[in-house]
Amino acid sequence: MSEFAMIDLVPATPVKAESPLAMCRSKVAQVAASEAGVVIREHAFLGHLVLRGNATDAAFVKGVEQALGLPLPLVMGPIARDASRGVSIQWMSPDEWLVIVPSGTEFVVEKRLRELLSGHYAVMNVGGGQSLLELNGPNVREMLMKSTGYDVHPSNFPVGKGVSTTFAKTTAIIRRIGETQWELVIRRSFADYLYRWLLDASEEFGVHVAG
Repeated sequence: MSEFAMIDLVPATPVKAESPLAMCRSKVAQVAASEAGVVIREHAFLGHLVLRGNATDAAFVKGVEQALGLPLPLVMGPIARDASRGVSIQWMSPDEWLVIVPSGTEFVVEKRLRELLSGHYAVMNVGGGQSLLELNGPNVREMLMKSTGYDVHPSNFPVGKGVSTTFAKTTAIIRRIGETQWELVIRRSFADYLYRWLLDASEEFGVHVAG
């Protein structure tokens, strides 16, 4: 395990945590979830870890798999995911991956990675700077087509794929997790802006914001 000071971002003492969208007051005429073409739900407090290392190092690849229980994706696109545990790994660049884990487990996961990895690598907890929005409904793809230049047609964007790309004049990570289910991983600093964009872009299809 590397000699590195780790900080538990979810300490035992009560600390007020606020969603990146806590201050957003944007309103839109909502419809019932059963009638909505787009349903938006924020998963605000998941653990987000940026992992960096050498994908050609067999020991690194094996250590990550031992720590996370998932194979390390080695190319852009396919996401390694265990939905039952709420754990996923996404390739971001040839030496960088985004790991998302359930809220409150990120400190343990980071510690586990540091115990099993050696050599040249890095693990960074970036959960305080990112949030995840889940998008469900029959018109999500049409809404995405208005928001990104990336081709989200099923032939190019099958279930299980994820990419980092331009979105609404900024950037976001788009992930398709089901036939009509998508995720957006967004930066905290753009959360309010992107949320307002999503509401506006989804309104024509009927939008519902889930609590």
